[in-house]
Amino acid sequence: MPATPVLPTALPATALAEHPEVVAGRSTADSTETGPAAATRRIAPSAPRIPALAAAGRAGAAPAPVALSPEELADLAGEFAAALHGGVHGLCFSPYLEGQSPGSLVDEAQIRARLGIIRPYTRWVRTFSCTEGHERTPRIAHELGMKTLVGAWLGTDRAINEREIAGAIEIARAGHADILAVGNEVLLREDLSEDELLGYLQRVKQAVPPGVPVGYVDAYYLFERHPRITAACDVVLTNCYPFWEGCPREQAIAYMQSMYRRTVAVAAGKKVIISETGWPHTGTAFHGAVPSVEAAMRYFVDTCRWAREDGVEVFYFEAFDEAWKVGAEGDVGAYWGLWDKNGLPKYV
Repeated sequence: MPATPVLPTALPATALAEHPEVVAGRSTADSTETGPAAATRRIAPSAPRIPALAAAGRAGAAPAPVALSPEELADLAGEFAAALHGGVHGLCFSPYLEGQSPGSLVDEAQIRARLGIIRPYTRWVRTFSCTEGHERTPRIAHELGMKTLVGAWLGTDRAINEREIAGAIEIARAGHADILAVGNEVLLREDLSEDELLGYLQRVKQAVPPGVPVGYVDAYYLFERHPRITAACDVVLTNCYPFWEGCPREQAIAYMQSMYRRTVAVAAGKKVIISETGWPHTGTAFHGAVPSVEAAMRYFVDTCRWAREDGVEVFYFEAFDEAWKVGAEGDVGAYWGLWDKNGLPKYV
């Protein structure tokens, strides 16, 4: 089993920022990982971080969150409702229903039903695949008046990659991609080399109509490490997860802001969008990051407030809980949604 870094229970955000190898959630031993854990990483669309790490939180006891009084919880619920009803810039969207997972075919009816639930609360949706029925989502979203950040899922299977790229180009040519993301955390998972990823980016940019911005999604610090990829992007799409870096909730917003600023610093004036951030409501703590209903609501409220005040575009992860992720991402994986797996609101 590959070595994983052991963080102190409440490692300060400033210390985390100085150690990108810990930020990545992997040690140098991970670079040669093989076997089931590696395979799991490569088949998990919309995974917020390396799935194998979810179990590593058991290495150290995290501090128990301070329980809110009924009055404080009611106040927080009111803040959450106000933030949600005020509308978010974007939501990460997956239409999977109970019993479905990557590889399942999704139909138009379920996509339309799920988009209908979130339509009053978001202006944009972000998708993660252009095959297996997901290619219908951008068109339906446009019909419902939402804009689209369309994602093509790239991995180690070149044949699947070709189908994803073809699907993404077709969606863009049909006028249903407001932004196109070529790959999601491909460099983080080490599924493709920088040259291979750059090739896909250049192919898509040459094939889509002018005016469709093309970018790439990955953890913020990888745009520092791969300047050629950053330079190839029309828009830089950065994933920022204080939770997966063991950051306590109380420090999480400040830490996310530092992640965003680090991306802006290397973006050469290009637009930077936070393509994923969120907090789970239940499951095992990851070092100092503790899942709870209160923490999930507070993180959402604080993220929305900061994004609004600073004019930052954020796609919140995620719209719906995805039951299939329990195996792939530990026991927190299925609980990042603002709505549960049945499409019911979790917090209001």
